[in-house]
Amino acid sequence: MPDQNAAATQEDPAKVAIVKNGERFELQVNGKPFYINGAGLEFGNIKALAQHGGNSFRTWRTENGEQSAKEVLDEAHKYGLMVMMGIEVARERHGFDYDDSTAVQNQLADIKQQVMELKDHPALLIWGIGNELNLQYTNPKVWDAVNDISKMIHEIDPNHPTTTSLAGISKKEIDYIKEKCTDLDILSVQMYGDLPNLPKLIKEFGWNGSYMVTEWGATGHWEVPKTSWGAPIEQNSTVKADYYLTRYLKGIEVDKNQCIGSYVFLWGHKQERTPTWYGIFLENGDETESVDVMHFIWNQKWPKNRTPRIESFVLNQKTAHENIILQAENKAVATVKIFDFENDKITYRWEILPEVAQLSEGGDYEERPKSVEGIVFNQQEGTVTFNIPSQKGAYRLFVYASDGNHHSATANIPFLVN
Repeated sequence: MPDQNAAATQEDPAKVAIVKNGERFELQVNGKPFYINGAGLEFGNIKALAQHGGNSFRTWRTENGEQSAKEVLDEAHKYGLMVMMGIEVARERHGFDYDDSTAVQNQLADIKQQVMELKDHPALLIWGIGNELNLQYTNPKVWDAVNDISKMIHEIDPNHPTTTSLAGISKKEIDYIKEKCTDLDILSVQMYGDLPNLPKLIKEFGWNGSYMVTEWGATGHWEVPKTSWGAPIEQNSTVKADYYLTRYLKGIEVDKNQCIGSYVFLWGHKQERTPTWYGIFLENGDETESVDVMHFIWNQKWPKNRTPRIESFVLNQKTAHENIILQAENKAVATVKIFDFENDKITYRWEILPEVAQLSEGGDYEERPKSVEGIVFNQQEGTVTFNIPSQKGAYRLFVYASDGNHHSATANIPFLVN
């Protein structure tokens, strides 16, 4: 780890390159191999990422509203981490018109300023040009714009590769990238439940270069079963953690030739369908079991104190898959069974949230629902009795089981009130 008092600005930029040895692609930093053990991190715990054995994180934009890009890079450097710096590129689904040449040129000029300010920082690893620009789009000129941005970056910054991150993978998009984005150095793909198929699809769709997985993790809300009233059923933190491990082994680690690493999603927390779906940390900063899994992947050993595991969770003796419909103002009983490796004392917290009123698309901002007030939870160990909300509608019952060491298991069950 570098001297934490060293001024990052006094050091030279890292010289980063993709090198091909026979059939194998390798990312190199200052001539040494650098396999990306990374996480997507916008407001998450940078220090914890280093402590768990990660070596890089990605952002989605240069200004996140809380820290400047330079502050982010400085903190990364302090903990010995490298950054794939995201560059915000306008999306067609937000109203940007890639036939408007003036708007496209203005965007290019704005991005050039961002690159000029950051290109010589020693923690900079890769430039990420836009995020999921293929989501709900019709105009392939977006790829011309991406290529022009990449060319501009290479002209002023010869030290760092460029990439763009696709939502999923299809032959159509791969063909566009090969035809229109010849200046990009690396392909980036974002996949969730289908990740184990990625190495096969990379070959099937004819991508012969290097690639990264820049988002992967929990099964997507579009990939899971739904209740009869349309609520997606979220997997609990233990099921998620088990999937994180198998998806990594089958979808990332297995490809030793073309895949140069990955960024797990999300090293932090966010509201998207629920406050617990994609973040591998809770809102209070507690680590979930998926953090244990990433520690194991990056260190080949488990952390000393493990996160509690969920063995079962039922509401009125039914699971989330059984379309639970309750009568307003009656009582309901929920039970969660927890296993803890160290037999730590478990404390339980319960919460009821209404379903999200305004659903977001593609990871856009989504308002967190407010907890239903006035619910009295009478609890004994992992069993709780509560009054069903008086207002009709769709809700979820959440449980958070903490071991007192900043580790928590979590699960939720959707229910409908008549």
